[in-house]
Amino acid sequence: MGTFLHNGKVYEIDSMNFLMNFNDWDENFAEGLAPKLGILDGLTTAHREVIETIRKIFKETGICPNVYETCRICALHISEMGKLFPSGYWRGACKLAGISAWGGHLGPVMHYNKTYEIDAMGFLVNPDDWDEYYASFRAYEMKIHGGKLTDRHWKIIKFLRERCQRDKEVPTIFQTCEANEISIEELEYLFPDGYHRGAVKLAGLRMSGPPSNNIKASSEG
Repeated sequence: MGTFLHNGKVYEIDSMNFLMNFNDWDENFAEGLAPKLGILDGLTTAHREVIETIRKIFKETGICPNVYETCRICALHISEMGKLFPSGYWRGACKLAGISAWGGHLGPVMHYNKTYEIDAMGFLVNPDDWDEYYASFRAYEMKIHGGKLTDRHWKIIKFLRERCQRDKEVPTIFQTCEANEISIEELEYLFPDGYHRGAVKLAGLRMSGPPSNNIKASSEG
């Protein structure tokens, strides 16, 4: 951990010079850091448009847009983006936008250094370690609808956790569909990787293998 000083204002940064707290960002931070990232002539309108786009999407979704998405929105060719941010998209544009090293995937940067223990299949080992940032990160990794969980996703995920907490057992796919008045087709649309490998995994649970934390494994595959 360290600090970055510009025009009399101090910012907390990590060992890679990423801003620790997304909400501490202001234009002064971006302007001061820009020369250290190879932008020697100051931030142009094009630089600011990219930075503002990244921040806007992150505020709305909790996920940093990937370089392809930002290029499309800002109508930039990838080579143009490279000229604007010579140190790279993540290490340049996202850094100047105040996204932390891991905050772009996990949500608010205060949680950027949290780790989760998973098994060889990517399932959370301890269900009690689950939080919404874990689900958001896994959804991003799994590319579920662009990595952006909707209210409908969250309803299913929270139902699974609440029912499992109550019954000490992961509900079957049939119970989940019936309780949430959702068709199998809609469930497939929401979780294209499947019920177990999609919905249950994002809920931090698992239905196969040894039970953990007194939660029984369901016989459903």
